Amino acid sequence: MKLLPVTVALLALFLVASYQDLTVAADGAAAVPDSVCDGKCKKRCSQKVAGRCMGLCKMCCGRCAGCVPSGPFASKDECPCYRDMKSPKSGRPKCP
Repeated sequence: MKLLPVTVALLALFLVASYQDLTVAADGAAAVPDSVCDGKCKKRCSQKVAGRCMGLCKMCCGRCAGCVPSGPFASKDECPCYRDMKSPKSGRPKCP
């Protein structure tokens, strides 16, 4: 009976460590080099005020595994992740 609490504690520790490894692996899987997003966002933001557009575009590009619509007037339907990202406060589209 004395081993039961120790066994449960070790099992819980193992499960927590395994979960952390999985979340770190999932976060690193979608990493996109900055150079990829820079080029795509320069093209996407070429007709807009660059500062705000570039910042939002790079954030969206990073979260969407490098997917950015192909030009300044291209349809967001090219990238569903980019299209569906919404601002949490207003619910408006987040990506330019």
